[in-house]
Amino acid sequence: MDGTNRGAALVPDVGGLGGFLAGLTPITRVSGAFAVITVLLAAYWLLRVGREARQAQVPRVAWWSVPGLAMMLFAPVLDVPALFGIGAAVLLIAEYWPGAFAFAERKPGAAWPLVSLLLGAALTLGIVRAPEVDSVAVGAALMLLLAGAGGLISSVLYPAAPARTPGFGVRWQKAQSPELPDLTVTLTEHGAQLRNVSRRTLNLAGWSPASVNGWLRLRDETGHPLNTLRAGQTAFLPLDGQESGVRVWYVTGDKAAKPLLFRADWTPRVHANYRVLN
Repeated sequence: MDGTNRGAALVPDVGGLGGFLAGLTPITRVSGAFAVITVLLAAYWLLRVGREARQAQVPRVAWWSVPGLAMMLFAPVLDVPALFGIGAAVLLIAEYWPGAFAFAERKPGAAWPLVSLLLGAALTLGIVRAPEVDSVAVGAALMLLLAGAGGLISSVLYPAAPARTPGFGVRWQKAQSPELPDLTVTLTEHGAQLRNVSRRTLNLAGWSPASVNGWLRLRDETGHPLNTLRAGQTAFLPLDGQESGVRVWYVTGDKAAKPLLFRADWTPRVHANYRVLN
């Protein structure tokens, strides 16, 4: 057997995978290190989706991680370096945006994730069997598989009986203040920022300014209602400069014996120049 025949015999021996690799042109190949980094980013995203799902949180802005990873992967494929920067920016937005994950009132369905996985698997099978590899088809298959896997993880790991929002009756129950505060409040120009400084998720009931006998629902910075406050998560309390404190009712766990009350008082800003320190 001459050298030409020996070289030609190498690809058929590895079956469909050999045909897949042989169909890749040099511009469509990425380095091993770049591929590993992309896989690690995808794995991290899936792990975070699973972690948030256990807290009854589902992806919102976090879904942008899927096209962000695709753009990063296609930067060397299409020989467009700008795609890498755009994809990295989209990943950062999807990771750190305040509404990346949001509380879901009901368990997310698994129908569309399964359809996405099946379409991705079918497209991948067609790519492997095709004589020539289409880079766009590869990207579409990867996006379908990643999105389907994320949706399925979010559906499977979502708690069967998530913590329910404490009802209005908590307002009239005898509440006690915890020995160690679970919350802190920081005054801002437009109100106050409430932060969960504990290591557990708090089930929010309602809040009220100290000067008003009211019952308001807690919301985040974008105005979306919050039923729970995860460790480190913040809520926004709209207050004016004349308020002198806040009251926040909450419970810990699914079935707390007694509601807890967070009390914070301060001198209103309009009277800050007239306060007397004892």
